[in-house]
Parts: sequence; C-alpha cells; structure tokens
Amino acid sequence: MGQYINYGGERKDFSIPKGWIPISNEDKPPVSGVKDPVQEIKRALDHPIGSPKIEDLVRPGMEVVLLFDDLQRPTPVYLALPEILNRLNRAGIPDARITAICAIGTHPIPTLEQLETKVGKEAFSRLKGRIFSHDPHASDNVIIGKTHRGALLEVNRYVAFADLLIGVGECMPHPIAGYGGGSKIIMPGVCSYRSVAEHHFTWMRHRNSKVNVMEGNAFFEEIADAGRLARLSFKLDLIMNDRKEVIRAFAGDPAEEHREASKYAASLYLIPLPKLADVTITSAFPLEIGVQATKALVMAGFCTRSGGAIIWVAPQKQAGPIMPLIKEMASPESAGDFHRRLIIGDVPDHLRSFGISYIMQVVYFKEVAEKFNIVHVTEGLSPDQVEMMKFSYAPGIQDAIQQVSEKIPQADVAIFPSGGNIIPEVRP
Repeated sequence: MGQYINYGGERKDFSIPKGWIPISNEDKPPVSGVKDPVQEIKRALDHPIGSPKIEDLVRPGMEVVLLFDDLQRPTPVYLALPEILNRLNRAGIPDARITAICAIGTHPIPTLEQLETKVGKEAFSRLKGRIFSHDPHASDNVIIGKTHRGALLEVNRYVAFADLLIGVGECMPHPIAGYGGGSKIIMPGVCSYRSVAEHHFTWMRHRNSKVNVMEGNAFFEEIADAGRLARLSFKLDLIMNDRKEVIRAFAGDPAEEHREASKYAASLYLIPLPKLADVTITSAFPLEIGVQATKALVMAGFCTRSGGAIIWVAPQKQAGPIMPLIKEMASPESAGDFHRRLIIGDVPDHLRSFGISYIMQVVYFKEVAEKFNIVHVTEGLSPDQVEMMKFSYAPGIQDAIQQVSEKIPQADVAIFPSGGNIIPEVRP
C-alpha cells in the first residue's frame, strides 16, 4: 500500500509490508494565516475572554510591565506592542510609565539589536531605555511566595513590583505543559534559574506531563499557579503556522483565554488513534531545524507501545545545535540516573550554557532509547553519530522499514506525514 511523508518540502513515497496495518496516516495540511494580522490582534483585544479590555484594567499613575517571548518563538511582537501601547496611552498611561521585558526563561540573553527586531522599530523607539531582557541569574530577582505545592517562586524585579502585568506570546502544542502560551510567560519566562530548575526537573517525567493534557498535569498547574502569584492580569496569545503567519489571536484573562486558545490549537493539530501503535513512522516536517526536529520523536513516544519501534525521519542538515545532546546520549547513564543528577544541580559542564529545556531533552532522549527501538533516517548525521544516541541508522525510509519489519513482521502502524505539528491522542 502506498504511503508518504513530507521531507524537506518534498513528498517521499514508501510502501509498508503486508503484515503492517495502518491505524492512522492522516496528514495535517498547512493552515493559512489571516490576511491582516494587525486587525486580528485588534479583534482579540476588543473582545477579551474573561476579562475587561486593557483600557479598563489600568488607572492613571500605574507602572505597567509588558512581557513578550524571545527570539526562539515566532510571535510577531512587533505587530502587537504598538497596539497595546496605544491602548494604554488612551487609558492615561504614557509610554514613560511602561517597561517591556523579554521573557527568555533560561534561554540565551538577546542583544539590543535582536530585541529591536523582535519588538519592532516603533515600540523600541517609544520604550527606549525601558526594554530589558530577563536575567534568570540576576541577584535582584525577587522571591514572591510559593506555589500551592510548595515550590519557591522567584521572579524578575520589574515583574514583582509592577502595578499591572500584560503578556504577549504564542499558544502551540507543548510536549510537557500541554500547550504553550498562557502563564508560561511567567514560568519559565521571567523566573530565576533555580525556580525554573526546581519546577521543570521536578515534574518533567510525571505521567500527566504531556501534550494536550492540562487538568491533572502538575507541570502545567504549577505554571498556572505562578501566573496567579505573579499577578499576570492580561495575556495575548497568537496561534501561528509554520510560515510564521498569524492564524488566530486570543486575549483576556490568562487562564481563560489560554483554555480557548488551546482548544483551537487542538482542533488544528489533533490526530486520534484507536490504540497504541506497534510501529510509528514520523517525519519531523515542518519543524526540521535543530532541536525543533526532536518534537516529532517526543510526540511519537506518546502513541507507541513500550518495546515498539519508531522510525524518525529528519534531514538534520543543520545538526550543530543537537551535537551536545548527542554527546551526552553516548554516556552510559540511564534516563533516571541523569534525571537524578539534574535534581541535585549536577549539570554536565558542556551543557551548563544551555537552557534548562535543552538539558531536559537528554532525559527524554535517553528515555525513548530505553523504551523503544528507534531507527533514525537522516542525511545530516553520520551512522556513528546516530548510534551514539543509542538509535539505529538508516539511509532511507524503505531501509528503515526493512530493518524494523524483520523484528516486527505483524504490526499496527501509525504514520505521521507531518509529525512536527501534530498531537497524537490514543482514544481506546
């Protein structure tokens, strides 16, 4: 039976053995962006969910802090900030009483030039001298309390003392938090390194810490707690496509707008499965660059039975960003042992300069290598590099299928032609 995946912008056809039965081969076609993203942002701000409009939240004399996500997200902050600034001005808040913070979490701190690109020339000019990047290692981060589970919350000083906090970000499926967006602009966005480490390393392997799950997901619930503790009042979340175009905007109360944005994202990307697959064939497309390519593999792990096989197809033409990850995968430590090291702060020296979310990938990769037979189809990594990750190498998808079918001749097979942007959900 003819099947296909998307790879580097091309369609790659392949066939599967007679003993393999497809239980899903659904592709998610690209979703077009809106024709006028500024008008879509205005629409969302004019009709906030569960909240008054920004203009009705502020009072003259307030110090307002705007939070926005960093360069690792495609959010067009440069379209949103001028509109928010204008609304604040009309409500009696001059630009001089507004500060903007790039909520980097533990990612690298951007340069001023990069910040100008992110926020746009207009907002950068209007907020000159009042646009900063959060520093998770800063000595003046402020302890503001503990979550209901007892985690210490330490945040950026501007956030701690703001009269009103407004966030701008993106809502997309997230492999651990359920969905990005919402209060993630606070945790990890503007939290100290130790707060982010405690939160992420504590909950990263809980069974409910996964995509499309928010209720009962402690990783997500602690993020929501952080948003309430930090007094995040209003959030604008954008749904983006892989061409970095705005599909839809949601605004309002951080919890309520995020709930609606997440439902909308699910409608775009959810693929139901009747059972766990014995074999999953997944393409990294459309997120094929660097660490983004790993998302398809993590998602495949949610819908493949333990001991089954995953064929992970990714070009890895720009593999530089994942090389430190590959190096750590070559160590003999188990996923559990490496995770325990992270809990006590024993991060390997060659990973210390990376963000916490990157370091977590080592645990997840070790875990999938222990749980599944992974065959990596790639042209950007050598067979030796793939084997360092404890995966098997295949030069092409048909070769990978041959390898796997020798061990699993009869299989229920899930095929994800565009595995980088889907949410697999097993519905027995």
